[in-house]
Amino acid sequence: MWIGEAAGLGAAAFVAGAINAVAGGGSLISFPALLAAGYPGVTANVTNTVAIWPGTVGGTFAYRPELMGQRARILVLGGTSIVGSLIGSAILLTAPQSIFDRIIPFLILFACTLLALQPRISRWVQRHRAAAPPSEHPRALIGAQLAAAVYGAYFGAGLGIMMLACLGIFLPDALQRLNALKGLLALIINGIAVLIFGVFGPVAWPAALLMALTSWSGGFLGVRIARRLSSRALRSIVLVFGVVVAVKLLLSA
Repeated sequence: MWIGEAAGLGAAAFVAGAINAVAGGGSLISFPALLAAGYPGVTANVTNTVAIWPGTVGGTFAYRPELMGQRARILVLGGTSIVGSLIGSAILLTAPQSIFDRIIPFLILFACTLLALQPRISRWVQRHRAAAPPSEHPRALIGAQLAAAVYGAYFGAGLGIMMLACLGIFLPDALQRLNALKGLLALIINGIAVLIFGVFGPVAWPAALLMALTSWSGGFLGVRIARRLSSRALRSIVLVFGVVVAVKLLLSA
């Protein structure tokens, strides 16, 4: 790895870590950076998954009080997440890379759409929580979580937004508790994917280790800089960057 490449990837992961801590969507920075460094699509994807996973641990640890009393949900949805992550990881690693390369722009645009709708989704969940009757829909929730886990292991950007919407639809609970559950499930999904990619995937380990360190640092240190911008401003920057990358990939295809 050249010094310039290492500096670029490290900086991208640092910014991604800070953005994830404030607004979410950091993968739309770190994943394109790996593509720009010349890594093939699947290699860039699995390397990015490995790199950003350590930064998600701290958030889940901080949310421990909100996870109290959700043991049954965690067991059921955690098991579902493991199954979905195994399926998504297997699809990514066994399908021809040409398929992933063709759909990369559309996956990025889909993640950008989720990020753009994030404030509306959060407001909708809050309104739905206030009006929803005190009942759960376990079968529908398990199906939705399975689909989200497959997507999360296969690509992952926007996973948290997707899961928060699903949990908000099917679970009658406070938004903070749903957000804590979402974070833990995302940690499980990406953790399983990291294990599989680490053993069977084409992980670029020098880049992954460097980006893991700088992403973790960005989550703790870069957030002070990122907080000087509003979440809306950060989201707009990430959206513009993601759309530009997707259009460029579409034109080059």
